[in-house]
Amino acid sequence: MKKEKKIDLTKIKPEEQLKYEIAGELGLLDKVLATGWKSLTAKETGKIGGLVTRRKRELVAKSEDL
Repeated sequence: MKKEKKIDLTKIKPEEQLKYEIAGELGLLDKVLATGWKSLTAKETGKIGGLVTRRKRELVAKSEDL
């Protein structure tokens, strides 16, 4: 089994940062940092993906309103 490298939250891309923020809001960040994204259930992953999509749509809508 390949050993996961530790994630440095100060060196992630902006689009990845949103994913980590949402994982933190859902109480899953510690799990992700300890064991990686593969440790999440399909339900947890889907919840994160859905919220990422919603936030991106909201950002686009706000920028169009300007």
